[in-house]
Amino acid sequence: MSIAITGTGSFRPTTIIENSDFEKNTFLNTDGSSIEGPNEVIIEKFKSITGIGQRRYAKKEMNTSDLGYLAAEKAIENAGIDKETLDYIIFAHNFGDVSLGKIQGDTLPSLATRVKHRLGIKNPKCVAYDVLFGCPGWIEGVIQANAFIKAGMAKKCLVIGADTLSRVVDDYDRDTMLYADGAGAAIIEETEGKGQFLNHETATYANDEAFYLFFGESYNKDLDEDRRYIKMYGRKIYEFAISHVPQAMKECLDKTGRDISEVKKIFIHQANEKMDEAILKRFYRLYKLKTPKGIMPMTIGRLGNSSVATIPTLYDKVRKGNIEGHNIEKGDLVLFASVGAGMNINAMVYEV
Repeated sequence: MSIAITGTGSFRPTTIIENSDFEKNTFLNTDGSSIEGPNEVIIEKFKSITGIGQRRYAKKEMNTSDLGYLAAEKAIENAGIDKETLDYIIFAHNFGDVSLGKIQGDTLPSLATRVKHRLGIKNPKCVAYDVLFGCPGWIEGVIQANAFIKAGMAKKCLVIGADTLSRVVDDYDRDTMLYADGAGAAIIEETEGKGQFLNHETATYANDEAFYLFFGESYNKDLDEDRRYIKMYGRKIYEFAISHVPQAMKECLDKTGRDISEVKKIFIHQANEKMDEAILKRFYRLYKLKTPKGIMPMTIGRLGNSSVATIPTLYDKVRKGNIEGHNIEKGDLVLFASVGAGMNINAMVYEV
């Protein structure tokens, strides 16, 4: 018996936000001063660095748990399992359910519990809990599910990654253009001949790096409000990621005993196109190789950065042949990697 991903599902919100929709924003520096230059130039520079041309926002009546539920339904259907046989529902997110216009995240009950309720699962031994692990949360949830099954504590797990980052952005911050909403999910189960997890690596750097991503005040100092928004030190995150993620990926792959030439696809958290390309280049440089063409599928250009949702969404699309030029087949070796708040890093090698 092996442990495999037997079903996947994802949900893309239907509201498309184009880069041009930010042309009327007032973008400010951290000290509240105006950024010089027209917004058209700011936006064009942003696109050249991140690769993002549009992103998806959830409808006002929908929340993170709703997106997660919709992705979970698809994953359960795709796996062809009875939902009552699930032993765990693991929901990775960062901010809970943040209703549009509200200043608090709601995690009571947990988002995993809300999904279990929406699915109508009656089995009380189906344990539902949330994971707060930054953008690498979905991968970490899969690592936990794999461990539960290996330990004999479970046979089937549902792992969800979802966020509605559009609800926690500062309209005066250029980084607002990065963020998006979305959800992805997967069924991890003990099965025969359908794939296997070969190795994983996880690390938390919590010294100077701990607050590279944080909750902070609006850049508009004239606002009279007690509200916090997602903030980051972009340059520090970029330097941290390209320094640490490639090494974690190499350590993860090397411990499997498999050769890098066997890797067919690499799924990296969709945070920034240039950063992901730099991570990939440095990873292959560790093997004294050039980056193969077509090995890293990307969705950031159309979907933006939806945090924990990016990798499960990306994998679901490639697995189902929905990204032109990218597909995976039985026996293919794939590598997952992510970096995010914590600062957390993880990587995972999976044979399809």
